Formats: sequence, C-alpha cells, structure tokens
Amino acid sequence: MSQVLRDARRFEEEKGALISPESRPAFHLSARVGWMNDPNGFSYYNGLYHLFYQYHPYDSHWGPMHWGHAVSRDLLHWTYRPAALAPDSPCDRDGCFSGSAMTLEDGRHLLMYTGIVRSGAAWDAPAVQTQNLAFGDGEEYEKYAGNPVLTEADLPEGGSRYDFRDPKVWQMPDGSYRALVANDFEQDSASVLSGMTGEPIEGLDEGGRMLLYRSDDLIHWEFVRVFAENHGRLGLMWECPDFFELDGQYVLLGSAQDMLSQGLEYHNGNGTFCLFGDYDPEEERFTEKYNQAIDYGIDFYAPQTVLTPDGRRVMIGWMQNWDTCNLRTPSTPWFGQMSLPRELFIRDGRLCQRPVREFDELRHGRSEVTGGFVKDGEIELPGINGRPLDLTVTVRMDDPETAFSKFAVRFAKNDRFYTSVSYRPQEETLKIDRKFSGSRRAIIHQRRAKVLPRDGQLKLRIILDRFSVEVFVNDGEKVMTATLYTDPAADRVSFFASGSAKFDVEKYDI
Repeated sequence: MSQVLRDARRFEEEKGALISPESRPAFHLSARVGWMNDPNGFSYYNGLYHLFYQYHPYDSHWGPMHWGHAVSRDLLHWTYRPAALAPDSPCDRDGCFSGSAMTLEDGRHLLMYTGIVRSGAAWDAPAVQTQNLAFGDGEEYEKYAGNPVLTEADLPEGGSRYDFRDPKVWQMPDGSYRALVANDFEQDSASVLSGMTGEPIEGLDEGGRMLLYRSDDLIHWEFVRVFAENHGRLGLMWECPDFFELDGQYVLLGSAQDMLSQGLEYHNGNGTFCLFGDYDPEEERFTEKYNQAIDYGIDFYAPQTVLTPDGRRVMIGWMQNWDTCNLRTPSTPWFGQMSLPRELFIRDGRLCQRPVREFDELRHGRSEVTGGFVKDGEIELPGINGRPLDLTVTVRMDDPETAFSKFAVRFAKNDRFYTSVSYRPQEETLKIDRKFSGSRRAIIHQRRAKVLPRDGQLKLRIILDRFSVEVFVNDGEKVMTATLYTDPAADRVSFFASGSAKFDVEKYDI
C-alpha cells in the first residue's frame, strides 16, 4: 500500500468519526468526509453491493480524485470501507477518475478506471487521460503493474487524449470483454483539419461520442467502433456511459456537459440522457432510435446501474449540480450525496424509475387523508408532516367540480421557508421550486417538466430526506431531484390551490 493511500485512509477514519449521523442524510449515501461526486464501480460482489465514488477526503471541494468505498446488503444502509484507490502511480498521479467494476471468473473484483496526468504544473492544465485496472477482494485493491491498458495510441482518428474517460466494462457470453469509453474530439485536430480545407469537418468538434473496445484478457484491447455519437445534439462532452438490455430493449445512459435547453425535455447545463436503440450482436453495432432525459430536476448526474441478483436493473446517481457546488464553506466536513437507488423499467416506450422496493422497509407511522379539499388558498392537514418522509399525493383531474389553475405541495416548511412541487394543468407542466428554501445564492432554483395526467389523476410520490427531495411522477414516468439546505427542523407540509382541488394523501415517516 502506498503512503498516499495510507494517509487518505488515516485521515478519513479520523475525520469521519467526528461527523454525527444526525448531520448526514438519513437514507442517502454521503461522502465519508470531504468531497463526493460521480458514483463508480457500482456492483454486486461476494454478497454485498459495492459503491465507489469520486472522492477528495481532504476538502469539501473538488480536488485530486481518490475512490471512496461503501458497501450495503440492501442498497440503503451503507457501511464505509477504507478508500480503495488513491492518485499514487505514474499513470494516475493527478487523479483516479470514474470507472466501473465487475466480478471475474477467478473470484477477484476488477476495477477499471481513468487515470489522469496533467501536462503542466497548474491545477487546471490539460490532463492526459488513460484507462487502468485494479484487482481486489472487496477490501484491498492492487493496481495492475502494466497500467495503463488503453492510451491515446488506441484512439480513433481525431480522438482527444484529454477527454477519454469513464470506462464501462462487462463480459460477453464467450468470455471476452468489452468496454465503452467516453471521448471527445481533439480540438487541435478539428482546427488543423478545418484550416486545411477552409471548411468545418463533419463530426469533429460536435460534442462527444462513446467508443467500444474489445479484449480477450482485459490487458490487450482493440478498438471496435464508435458506438454512439452526439453530432452536437446533446451538450458538448459526453461522459459516464452505461449500456444494458432492459425489458427487451437496449439502453445507453450518458451524461452531457453544457447542454442547451430543448423545450422541457433537456435543461441548460450538465444533464443526463438515455438513448434507446437496436443492438446487432454480430456487428456489435448500436443504432439509436430516440432519446429522453433521465431526471427532470436540478441535481442529478453521472448515473450508474447494477444488475441485482434477483434480476432488477438499479440505478444510482450523484445528487448534485456542477453549477451549485460552491454553496458550502470549506469548513463543512462533507459535501455530496447519492440519489436513492432506483429500479428501472420501460413503460410506453419510456425509461421509468421507482425507489428500490427495499425502501418500503424503512417506512412506518402511516397516515392517510382521503378527500382532501383546498380552494383558493393553502391548508395543512393533521398528521401530514415530517422530515424525512414518504408522501404520496394523488390529485383528481377528472372531477368537474375541480377546476384549479394551479395545485402545489409545499414541504420542508416552517414560518419562513419551504420547497414546492406545483402543477398547472392548462400548461401541462410540473415545477419543482426551491427559491424559498433559504439559499442566499443566485443558483438554479426551478425546473419544469411536461406532465399529463394518467387515468384522470396526477400522482406525486415525494421522498424527502434531510438534505434532498426526489419526486416520482405518475408511478415513475418522470423524476425530479433537488438538494435542499433548509434547516432539517422545518417539517411542515401544506397544500395550495388556485381554484378548487380534491386530493388524497398517504404519508409514512422514515
């Protein structure tokens, strides 16, 4: 074990012990100490779910990346294990970036990750990115002595060595291996080639692609093909690929930097997307058919999935937005949390999500109100409050006596602050809004999504933790996620309507 890793482990153990459970989320995984971003290596190994994460233990702001590590039996109760990787070798001396994990036939746990080496002394100097391996037993991991196994020499023409990252590795039925790696185009190549011809070169500088590689031994890799391309549609650089079959369809997940809005489907900034398509196993070719956003809220990025032993595809993402990462002071002991693990399924051609079924075991203290009514104002209902809580609100949309122009649920509420989810039926829009949650910064406070009633009603399942909310719409057809910084003691819930609204409520304490 290197001194760099030993120091990180000693630091996280000492400082992590000083953070009280009450100052953390109740049921979302947060950084053991310091900074957390992308989930890494989400996998099931030796009877436990393993979740690694981008990690800077020494500060609550981004820094030289390590891999934090936590394990769980139920995807909800997490136990921290010592940091798995640290930037301590020549090929990753400036950071161990995102990657994936799998179980090998000999019983070892494989980590495949991106190592970065900066081209200059400045922290923001361009960094050459390569793909590397580590092997372990769920506790300790040893980096492969021959790292890196994929370098700029393995890139197709025009590929950037500075944007070549986040390998997703898996094994094929014949025993060989595949890896999808995110890549952008070399900016110098784009400018040189366009300068030679006087015209922009089609495909170059259009924002990201996913590259497919093949190997028989995990060590020697060959480029197969460009698996999917952006062509300037969804942001700039694509990151964090994940590819799998779900309910008879093939799905490619990714995250895009610097997106432009596309109606209410994609918002400005860094966001996530899902590509549906056909996959030809002989040609190893993915043909995209259509796409959709994964999350329609404010704080969700870099999702990864795992296939559970009972056959469910479960996804987890970083519950944060890159544009809101400086809200906390450097003295804050931890920053960053993961979303609730979500079961994925396809309904009516859409990627849908629901909380993992294990979450129901956390619920207790059920309260129910049938036939709630509010007209041109705001009400609170006896017994309907709490934080954390699991709140399902069903608004009837087919009653002729109900003619509201706006209906809202306000939660994490006290006399001064609240966060809300509101629906305007004439506009067919659902909005999450945290501008009254106590933030003193001009950050992203609102997101909207197009939502239609199902079977004459709108159903909102609002899962509220101490520092976040996740809203599952119409049994998972859309999800809106946001972090919150309101005092956790703010636990009231109210219902507001312009016009008349009838609704039912089911609430559980967590």
